[in-house]
Amino acid sequence: MAILTPALIQALFVGFRRDFQAALNDTPTAWQSIATRVPSTTKSNTYGWLGQFPQFREWIGPRVLKDMAAHGYSIENKDWESSVSIRRPDIEDDNVGIYSPLFSEMGRAAKAQPDELVFGLLKDGFTVAGYDGQNFFDDEHPVYPNVDGTGTAELVANHDVDLTERPDNPIWYLMDTSRAIKPLIFQERKAPVFTPMTRLDDEEVFTNNVFRFGADSRNNVGFGFWQFAYGSKQTLDKSSYKAARTALMGMKGDYGRPLGLRPRLLVVPPALEEAGLELLNAERDAAGATNVYRGTAELLVCEWL
Repeated sequence: MAILTPALIQALFVGFRRDFQAALNDTPTAWQSIATRVPSTTKSNTYGWLGQFPQFREWIGPRVLKDMAAHGYSIENKDWESSVSIRRPDIEDDNVGIYSPLFSEMGRAAKAQPDELVFGLLKDGFTVAGYDGQNFFDDEHPVYPNVDGTGTAELVANHDVDLTERPDNPIWYLMDTSRAIKPLIFQERKAPVFTPMTRLDDEEVFTNNVFRFGADSRNNVGFGFWQFAYGSKQTLDKSSYKAARTALMGMKGDYGRPLGLRPRLLVVPPALEEAGLELLNAERDAAGATNVYRGTAELLVCEWL
């Protein structure tokens, strides 16, 4: 039986932390493809500038200063944690090897958490509001004819989904992800931190005979520009892809100014991987004709959808 000493406990902690950090470093993620990371230094961030697209004009006379549209869209950071405990007798009996995979999994979960949040929010975009007060995917986004946000708004759609129809059809998404702000926002207040509670005189060790280990982070997600994403529940084929591309490239800002969008990323759930590969990679379509949409976007198959 091993004799517990502070040195032994510290050595175990170093090993468990190494397992955690290795998984944290090595776990691949995809959220960066559709979300912009925004560092946060406060309880929440307010994105009052969402909805305002800067533009250049001919400089004749004094500069024309435009006030940022104060939409008041705010993302409040949330606390997240994952914890495990190790029984003191397992350490005394040299039976700690069984716990190493747990710390690796904790590191993997910490790294994958932004994926879960970002793609989870994307799925909820038909019922969760963005900066303009409409659901992120909606058919009543107001776009105003005047640059100062006045006049009678034109109502614009960025989806063709009727949630009551085609219940077996998975939803897919087409996006322009080339801009400084992507369709979604990942707001990070604190990156994952691994913390041990390993003092031999710790109250939990004394009371319950266990050592505690935990990881925590602080972050949250929100929506960026709805104009940069289009959702569809149509069968993923040449016709529906063309319609989505046309809709996305035709998006305009206030004052009727074209936004110059070009679809860059096709995001699909695993059920549509084959259809996505055929649409974007095949030299010819199902009818044998040249596939004019080959290579027009990258394909992202996301297991979180």
